[in-house]
Amino acid sequence: MDLKTRFLTYVAMDTTSDESSDTCPSSERQWALARHLEQEMRALGLQDVRLDEHAYVYGFIPGNDPALPAIGLIAHMDTVDAVPGSPIHPRTIHYTGGDIVLNAEKGIVMREKDFESLQKDRDKDLIVTDGTTLLGADDKAGVAEIMTFCEYVLAHPECRHGKICVGFTPDEEIGRGADLFDVAGFGADFAYTMDGGPVDEVEYENFNAASAAVTVHGFSIHPGSAKNKMRNAARMAMEFHGMLPVHEIPECTEGYEGFYHLARMEGEEQQARLVYIIRDHDRDKFEQKKARMQKIAAYLNDKYGAGSFELALRDSYYNMKEKVQEKPEVIQRAFDALRACGLTPKAVPIRGGTDGARLSFMGLVCPNLGTGGRNYHGIFEYAVVQEMEAAVDMLKKLILK
Repeated sequence: MDLKTRFLTYVAMDTTSDESSDTCPSSERQWALARHLEQEMRALGLQDVRLDEHAYVYGFIPGNDPALPAIGLIAHMDTVDAVPGSPIHPRTIHYTGGDIVLNAEKGIVMREKDFESLQKDRDKDLIVTDGTTLLGADDKAGVAEIMTFCEYVLAHPECRHGKICVGFTPDEEIGRGADLFDVAGFGADFAYTMDGGPVDEVEYENFNAASAAVTVHGFSIHPGSAKNKMRNAARMAMEFHGMLPVHEIPECTEGYEGFYHLARMEGEEQQARLVYIIRDHDRDKFEQKKARMQKIAAYLNDKYGAGSFELALRDSYYNMKEKVQEKPEVIQRAFDALRACGLTPKAVPIRGGTDGARLSFMGLVCPNLGTGGRNYHGIFEYAVVQEMEAAVDMLKKLILK
């Protein structure tokens, strides 16, 4: 099966994960792709193929040169649920510039002035949506590239390589992709997630991440007799938010700059709730951000009374650079592979996270490689066919001798 056909087969399956679920996988939808991959891996000839009870899929290609390392390749099967995940109606266009009308009936247009990536993707073949759903290139492009690479390896036994370990995970989009990953059973010396954007990018620095939930307890009383009695939890929540740095938000930051992001809010006089994510590449600044929230909560509890503000902080993942820098040869190998493909590698900090961040702290150093996708997590997502093909070529240079 060719790469494009494989990719379109995968994106036809709705695999959106569900953050509100406490199961793994978080949605039944993810099982269809997991079972499909299990069967496809067996048909290709991978060994020890297994689909576990949580929809993780594993398999490997035995090495034929004991001097070469065992290298893992990992991608996630789920897609984000921020926009509809089905029915997906992809089409391929040869892009020569200008705006792309995704859906004339609904007036949905991807405008070149809004998406600077389009200016770089002229004269390339783009797989786009009809503007009503995401595409699923994040991360089915990575899944398709790994499977296409495996098919090539198994068809060319003359190529020398170490053990090639393959793993596909559920629930990466809700931060749980590595929760139940079998690192010991996977059997790799190090690995790469195929979960990035432009194919020439190598990502080994990501945010340190935490979630914060602020529950505000007020006192509701009739507004006509509220003087010196009412404590309006909704307004108190606004006071908490107003004490955070006004410019340390996603809309005002880029590169290595961290932020507080108010993701959800609800409330009334009696009780209110604010839900945040906290991000920073620098571990010290990350800890300072959490400490600031604790200080604000303590100050407002002193002002309104003990227990008025409950703050629940939970670390999600940490910057993988801390672990990856212990094996610099893993990054050098990726840079060399890209150069061998005629590309100029770029080290780009991730303003987010990947399974690789968690896995790196679980003992499996795992930087992230580009797949050729663009504009993830929205209706303007698209994939560049030529970059997807280049990603497969890069894997050949990365692993085969």
